[in-house]
Amino acid sequence: MKILSINKNHYSDIAAIYQQGINTGMATFETSVPSWESWNENKLYHSRLIAFEDKEALGWAALSKVSSRCVYGGVAEVSIYVSENHRGKGVGKILMENLIKESEANGIWTLQSGMFPENEATIALHKIFGFRIIGYREKIGKLGGEWKDSVIMERRSTIVGID
Repeated sequence: MKILSINKNHYSDIAAIYQQGINTGMATFETSVPSWESWNENKLYHSRLIAFEDKEALGWAALSKVSSRCVYGGVAEVSIYVSENHRGKGVGKILMENLIKESEANGIWTLQSGMFPENEATIALHKIFGFRIIGYREKIGKLGGEWKDSVIMERRSTIVGID
C-alpha cells in the first residue's frame, strides 16, 4: 500500500469514495459530493492523504480548520473515508496513523472528529489512536428528514503544544 499526498488528479477517486460514504447514511450530513474547488478550499493544504494499492484508491483522509480564530490554529477536524471494498482491512488505521504524523509535523496539537453514534467502526478506529469522547450533540442536524445526533471525539498530541 502506498500513501500519497492528495492533488487534484486524485479527486475522482476521492469523490467516488466520498459518495460511497454518503450512500451509507452513516458517514456525513452531506448529501452530495462537492466540487474539487469546494473540497480543496475547505481542507487544510497539508495532511491530505490517499491510500493506493496498485492503481486502486483504497481510502483518503484530510483535515479542515475548526475556526478562523488564531488561538485554534493548531486544532483541526478529521475526515477519513475508506472504499466500501476495503473496509475492515486496516486501511483506516494506516490512514489515521499517517494523518496524525502529518498533522503533528504541521503543528496541529488537537484533532477533533464528529460522527454518528451508530458508526461504531469509526468510533472504534478513533479510540485506537487515543481519541476520547468529549460529548454528544443531540439532534444537531437533519439527514433525510430525520434528526441525527453526533458524537464528538478529540485527540491531544503528546508531542505538539505540550510546553
